[in-house]
Amino acid sequence: MMIRVRSRDGLERVKVDNPNCKVSQLKSLIEHQLGVPANQQRLSLNKDLLLVKSPESQLNNGQFSDMEDPNKPISSLGISNGSIVYLYYQGERSVSGVARVSASGSFGRRMTIDDLIARQTRITRQETPHCVSVSFDRDAANAFQHYVNEALAFAVKRGGFMYGTVDGEGNVSVEFIYEPPQQGTEDNLILLRDPDEENRVDAVAMGLGMRRVGFIFTQTVGQTKGDYTLSNVEVRQSAELHGENELKEWVTAVVKLEVNEDGGADVHFEAFQMSDQCVKLFKDGWFVDDCADLDPKLSRMKKDVVIAGKDTRDVDNDFFLVVVKILDHQ
Repeated sequence: MMIRVRSRDGLERVKVDNPNCKVSQLKSLIEHQLGVPANQQRLSLNKDLLLVKSPESQLNNGQFSDMEDPNKPISSLGISNGSIVYLYYQGERSVSGVARVSASGSFGRRMTIDDLIARQTRITRQETPHCVSVSFDRDAANAFQHYVNEALAFAVKRGGFMYGTVDGEGNVSVEFIYEPPQQGTEDNLILLRDPDEENRVDAVAMGLGMRRVGFIFTQTVGQTKGDYTLSNVEVRQSAELHGENELKEWVTAVVKLEVNEDGGADVHFEAFQMSDQCVKLFKDGWFVDDCADLDPKLSRMKKDVVIAGKDTRDVDNDFFLVVVKILDHQ
C-alpha cells in the first residue's frame, strides 16, 4: 500500500508491502525511500507536529507520542492505504520529485498546515440542487418514452434537449423535447449535432417564451442490469452538456425500465443535476475519457483526489449527482 508522508518538504509517498508492519519498520522504509535517518524521525498522526518551534520541549511532552512505540503495528493506529503520516526531523536533505509547497501564500500570508491540506482536491457530495423541482408535460414525456419503448424496445440509447421555463424559485417546467440527429447503441449515445438546426429550435422556443432547460436520455435494458445510477460515459456527457449552458437550474433526466411487483416492466423517470464540482472538474479536463476497463459506476480522474481522507483516482459516480424532485403537468 502507499502511505502519504507530509513533512516540511512537502508531500511524499512511501511504499509499504506489509500493512501490519511495525512503527520501527515504517521508519526504516522512510529512511530507505526518502533519505531521512530513522533515529532522526519523529512520526505522528497529529498534523500539529509540523508546527513545533522548540523541538525538545514540545516533542517530549507526550502530545506527539502516538507513534513512539517502535513495536506497535501501524494497522492498530488506523493507518491504511492513502493515510497521511506527519514527519518531523532536524537537519537537511536533498529532495527530488516531491510536490513542494511554499510556506507563504499570496502577499506573504503565512500558511498553516490546514491551508496546505485544503489545497488538495477533495470530492464531496452536493446536498442541495439549484433546481427545486422539474415538472414534465405529460404529452411531451409520453411522446419521448413511447418511441423508445415501442419502436426501439429500450435496446439502444436515445436522447434529447428539454425546453421549457424556470420560475424565480428555481422550479423547471419541461414543455417539449427536441431530439437532434443521433446514433445510439446499447452503451453509447452519439449526438450528431447541427448548430443551424439547434439555433432554429432555440428561436422557436424563444418565440414561445421558453428556453433550453436540460438534457434527457434513456438507459437500455442491458444497462439496467448494472449496479449504477449513471455510467461514467453518461456522467461525462451530462457534465459536458451542463457545462455548455449557463443555466444553474439545468436538469439531467434519465428514462429506463424497472421491474415492477408483478414481474412486468414500468417506464421510470429520474432527474438529477450534475454537481457544481463535477461540471468544474470536467471543464478543467480532470476526467479520463478512455477507461473501458473501469467499472461503469466509477469515473477516473487524471490526478489524485481525496475522498474520505484517502487518495484515489476512481470516484463513485453518485458523488457527482444531486437528486431533483420530479412532478408532472398537462
